[in-house]
Amino acid sequence: MTDLSLFPITKKWPAQHPDRIQLYSVPTPNGVKAAIMLEETGLPYEPHLVRFDDKEQNSPEFLSLSPNNKIPAILDPDGPDGKPLGLFESGAILIYLAEKTGKFMPQDAPGRYQTIQWLMFQMGGIGPMFGQLGFFNKFAGKDYEDKRPRDRYVAEARRLLGVLDQRLEDRGWIMGDEYTIADIATFPWVRNLIGFYEAGELVGISDFKNVGRVLDAFVARPAVIKGLDTPKRT
Repeated sequence: MTDLSLFPITKKWPAQHPDRIQLYSVPTPNGVKAAIMLEETGLPYEPHLVRFDDKEQNSPEFLSLSPNNKIPAILDPDGPDGKPLGLFESGAILIYLAEKTGKFMPQDAPGRYQTIQWLMFQMGGIGPMFGQLGFFNKFAGKDYEDKRPRDRYVAEARRLLGVLDQRLEDRGWIMGDEYTIADIATFPWVRNLIGFYEAGELVGISDFKNVGRVLDAFVARPAVIKGLDTPKRT
């Protein structure tokens, strides 16, 4: 059995099942990507909650695995060549788990690269822009009298939703009939924009019928339902 005690993060979050993938996360849009992927693939894993209220993301143990102090992060005891592998960044984790299992990533080269293309669209556009809109709409930014910063992100969020909506025209998922890591990356953010960030009306989400249709299909998946609540907040 792999000795995970060599990894400092296991001192703070001991592995009860060291033969399983260790997930260090919070059920935020980025965090649930990894949990949903683990649920979808059926890989055995052990979730650990990183408490932001206690600033555990800044602890030396967490930084030893995720130096950018962001969730999620994973530690796979059975990585390449059978050696343990730690990873941070949700997009990298999705690609790794897809390649490890041969699931949710097209096997042909063009399909693979196009899927990664749409994953990067989420990582570089939807995630950062929806997050900024959430700040200006729900958090400290809502108190700013000058609404130009908020409106800038509203306009950009609408533009991105338009790109996504057009892509989903006559498609069941972003890549067509096949559900992929591009969907797993994207739709937690769309859900959060409408729900937690309370910005659905602000961005006119009803204008994007295809986005709404695919979001409904996404949140109905059993693995998504479970992954959206993993790790459980206590």
